[in-house]
Amino acid sequence: MGEKKTNFLQLFNEKKYSLIVSIIENKLPLEKKTSGLLNLSGVCRILSRKSGDSIKPAINDFREACLKENDENKLIEPLKNLVNSYAIFFDEEQSKNEKFLTKNFFDEIYKLKEQYKNLFEKDLKLMKIMLKISRRSLSIKNHILNLKKLSKLSTDPDLVASYNFYNNYLYDWSQTDYLENSKKINDRLISYPQEKLAVLTKKRKKKINLAFISSDLKFQHSVTYFLKSLLIHYDKNLFNIFIYHNHNIVNDNIAKEFENFVSKSVYIFNLKDIEVINTVRQDEIDIIVDLNGFSSDHRIGLFKNRLAPIQISWCGYTNTTGLTEMDYLIVDNNLVNHGEENLYSEKLIYLPNIWNCHCGYESERLKNELPFKKNKFITFGSFNNFYKLSDEVIEAWSLILKSVKNSRLLLKTSLISCYDIYLEKFNKYGVLNSIKFLNRDKKFDDHLFRYKEIDISLDTFPWNGVTTSFESIWMNVPVITMDGYNFSSRCGASINKNLNLFELIATNKNDYVNKAVSLAENTNKLIQIRDNLFDNALSSPLFDTKNFSDQFFSSLKKLYNN
Repeated sequence: MGEKKTNFLQLFNEKKYSLIVSIIENKLPLEKKTSGLLNLSGVCRILSRKSGDSIKPAINDFREACLKENDENKLIEPLKNLVNSYAIFFDEEQSKNEKFLTKNFFDEIYKLKEQYKNLFEKDLKLMKIMLKISRRSLSIKNHILNLKKLSKLSTDPDLVASYNFYNNYLYDWSQTDYLENSKKINDRLISYPQEKLAVLTKKRKKKINLAFISSDLKFQHSVTYFLKSLLIHYDKNLFNIFIYHNHNIVNDNIAKEFENFVSKSVYIFNLKDIEVINTVRQDEIDIIVDLNGFSSDHRIGLFKNRLAPIQISWCGYTNTTGLTEMDYLIVDNNLVNHGEENLYSEKLIYLPNIWNCHCGYESERLKNELPFKKNKFITFGSFNNFYKLSDEVIEAWSLILKSVKNSRLLLKTSLISCYDIYLEKFNKYGVLNSIKFLNRDKKFDDHLFRYKEIDISLDTFPWNGVTTSFESIWMNVPVITMDGYNFSSRCGASINKNLNLFELIATNKNDYVNKAVSLAENTNKLIQIRDNLFDNALSSPLFDTKNFSDQFFSSLKKLYNN
């Protein structure tokens, strides 16, 4: 009687992943472990992984599958899985070890890319999956180049969105370039036939149905602090508020807290676009506000099909979406100069003071003394994500460190990424010994208290910090910023103008360096600014949630009535 043949497809469909791994690993002789079966074993290892299990055995399976495969067409799948597994491995190792990893981590992947250059340059699946590596390697220009290539080969709208998003980090584009490239998203998005969609209602109501849609209302994401500043004050007699969560973390404490502020919360992560469109339309939403723009996990395609009569972009993305159906973009007079309105596809809603307001933190706010008093040297700091560390920023910071004797620079990022590319760049200017890279903090309060170590915060450009500047000011640490040429590069200026700290807003790179050096050398003035921040920041437009909420809802009410 012959040996019974294992039906792996049936076992896979029955989700018996561990059994499949066991059979391939323990019962098959080496010569019968084909590339396809080894790839299957790796996939099953990932699907059956429990929390804390290493992904290394799956990587080994995918590696062996690649080595055994002679048919280039069949090689794509194990290669794709190997690259993806390395990205997962990288994230887990950095989180577990709480330290930065270097780009050498991906040496095997880059060697394979060179070995199978033809595949990696022509196969869309492989090209897309390699974006995970270039993003983690922090090679922003290389990442943008990959996105540009892909967006020409694929109709995927996410590639256009990402291409536009990442170009905010560089000076390569004018605002006209952003507008023209953003408009390309319109041709990529699906417009569903109206007969398949619920009717878009425009009937007048006693109360305005206002909705927010976001993937970020969870954990302690920065967007939660800005949205909360609105929701703790609004008039429930005038507005019904809906939140559409584009995540599936139903038991998240922050998401549950937001349920107390609103009329209805809906989780849409697992719904197809057409299902979300119909859900929102059936809720008869009058105004919907997108809190993602082109940021990760966006659902910009929903807005192409008009979820509500009035659609607005706010908070999560600081530039134009280019989307024809996005009606408005919320800004302030410091962000977009009058006469520049044609550089944004949306009509602009100018709030009187500032476009964003922060609700503050639960921990007690205590005055932080100047670290210089104890250290006898100036400590600069920036906790912005490392993508924002443009070449121009690194040059300016290096000049500052060289000009201020014995000064230090603390850098920290929330990104899981390599950082050796920045070691090389700072080393080129001879200031590497003046820089300390801090590990990510697991507890948010620990992150916030890190500002106690900083005398002066340094903003990034062209894409300014927003959340990090609010954090710094909350901790009475002033921020040196540089005014820019569009929304994303003027956020720092708007923040400082609303604090009446015009002297901390530079007009160019040399001015930025000079202002940082001058403030570092005048510690009496620095102490005075820090004391004023502690005394006055909470009553400024940055943290005056009641006044901001009134202005925000007044603007929406006016839109609705007109």
